[in-house]
Amino acid sequence: MKSLLALAASLFLSLAHAQTYPAKPIRIIVPYAPGGTSDILARQIGPKLTEAWGQPVIVENKPGANGNVGADFVAKSAPDGYTLLLTDLGGLVISASVYPKLPFDPAKDFSAVVMVSYSPHVLAVHPSVKAANVKELVALAKANPGKLNFAISGLGGAPQLAGIDFAQRTGVNWTYIPYKGGSDAVAAVAAGQADVLFNGMLATWPSVQGGRLKAIAISSAKRMPSAPDTPTVAEQGLPGFETGSFQGVVGPKGMPRDTVAKLNSQLIKTLGSDEMIDRFAKQGTEVRTGTPESLGRWLSSEQAKWARVVKESGAKFE
Repeated sequence: MKSLLALAASLFLSLAHAQTYPAKPIRIIVPYAPGGTSDILARQIGPKLTEAWGQPVIVENKPGANGNVGADFVAKSAPDGYTLLLTDLGGLVISASVYPKLPFDPAKDFSAVVMVSYSPHVLAVHPSVKAANVKELVALAKANPGKLNFAISGLGGAPQLAGIDFAQRTGVNWTYIPYKGGSDAVAAVAAGQADVLFNGMLATWPSVQGGRLKAIAISSAKRMPSAPDTPTVAEQGLPGFETGSFQGVVGPKGMPRDTVAKLNSQLIKTLGSDEMIDRFAKQGTEVRTGTPESLGRWLSSEQAKWARVVKESGAKFE
């Protein structure tokens, strides 16, 4: 009888919370430095949620350890829906394979809310690099083993894993140089401090359009409408190669189901507007949403996929 009363009380509190949610400001934690893909998206989404709910949505950057500092902060926050993580989901699932001493469990310590978007990686080089396509870049790297500096947003993140996957398939060897975030990696290559990178299109394409970077390829399955003249990695001799910046929102483990549903519904509505779809498309990003359950399944499958890549590569990240 006591257990039934406790269950009834829990359900009542959950329903009451969902009906009044949000009743105070919401924080969206971006676990990277300002200017990267996650940060750009959060600052576009935040004002729309504020408008819809009449509560301030505050974007807060907590960079460090390739996103793990901010992720750990959210994992240990109260599961009430007022502290959320908007992050590169690839980096989140890869962390389990490359950081053996994480202070949180990426598979168990978060509540999946919604996938937000997909932005392919751009394979780009400094304009002085004498390569205009994948074949020429591979030839240059093989002629100079270990000499090309590959800028990454942090050790063990999705951009580095894209570089490792590419290197495994082509037999090249380059030196990974970690930076504090994707925007810093882009700036390093644009300044000639590094030679090449894979990075999310949303944060990288403006530097390509401005002539500060030279695009070699994009990592989507098909060419992007916003860059129809840029061929994919796959069509340049690596069939099936598809990587990118999959962005999404998660919260701490144990969030009330009704609150998760309310967040999911509003984010899908916000992202599904013609304005947001058009804005994202012009930036080289596709809106991709779905249920919390579908995001949970995707996270599990991606974790298994990248665990295989890491194991086969033999790469060490600490």
